[in-house]
Amino acid sequence: MKYDVEFKPKAVRDIEGFSPRIQGRILAGIEEMSEDLKGDVDVKRLTDFTPEYRLRVGDYRVLFEIEGETIIIYRIRHRREAYR
Repeated sequence: MKYDVEFKPKAVRDIEGFSPRIQGRILAGIEEMSEDLKGDVDVKRLTDFTPEYRLRVGDYRVLFEIEGETIIIYRIRHRREAYR
């Protein structure tokens, strides 16, 4: 199932702060995730945390929710800062 991807303003600011190499890796991971959530992507449902899911891309975490056929990305942070 193909999902639409929506970025919140904070997620856009987060990704703009990374180097072009890291941006490419993160965007490739998001693209792969939007194609198939159950494929080779490292997606995990979070407990007691909002947003509900995270995608791991190296040392970075993409925090998102799924609403219908849309993935809403809230934040993209380094793993040491992602869950604060």
